[in-house]
Amino acid sequence: MLYYEKKLYSQGFDTIIGVDEAGRGPLAGPVVAAAVVLKKNRFDARIDDSKKLSPRQREEAFPEILNNSIFGLGIISESIIDRVNILNATRMAMQKAIEQLLENLGPGLDKSRVHIIVDGKMRLELDYPCTDIIKGDGKSLSIASASILAKVTRDRLMVECDRLFPGYGFKQHKGYGTPGHLKAIRKLGLSSVHRKSFYSQQA
Repeated sequence: MLYYEKKLYSQGFDTIIGVDEAGRGPLAGPVVAAAVVLKKNRFDARIDDSKKLSPRQREEAFPEILNNSIFGLGIISESIIDRVNILNATRMAMQKAIEQLLENLGPGLDKSRVHIIVDGKMRLELDYPCTDIIKGDGKSLSIASASILAKVTRDRLMVECDRLFPGYGFKQHKGYGTPGHLKAIRKLGLSSVHRKSFYSQQA
């Protein structure tokens, strides 16, 4: 899980930013991205692609990652997703996460020694070298850590949506288009956190 980090360190980069997102596919809720610079490479919790971990494993890893990294988060709402489409919204979330992280790193950062690694194919509009890695959340510790931060953050937001919009089952399905979710939409109609453009494709 450190192949890409070690390769970039050997090329003279010493600030490796791993980036990933959660929530591209659901019918409701925001898309969330996280950017992470690890301060250590050994963890007690299991760090892997968040989709390979149970909710309990992700919750166990979450505070350890927070305590052992510098990070940033980017959250783009469902209304913006409907306006600009999910690809552009995901790019915006990733860039916001990176920009927040760079602010957290402080003014003494040597920008010439920063490299960004991103899960999947995503062209970012930033003045830093960037490498996109297919299935990078299962190949890079930095990206996997970002994957967990993004997933746990988004899941917690959807639990809050469940409280605000009862009846849809957001706590269980986190906004994904499960049969129960689609049945609830047919019964209750769309809530303000639903992605109207997504549901029009499902209806």
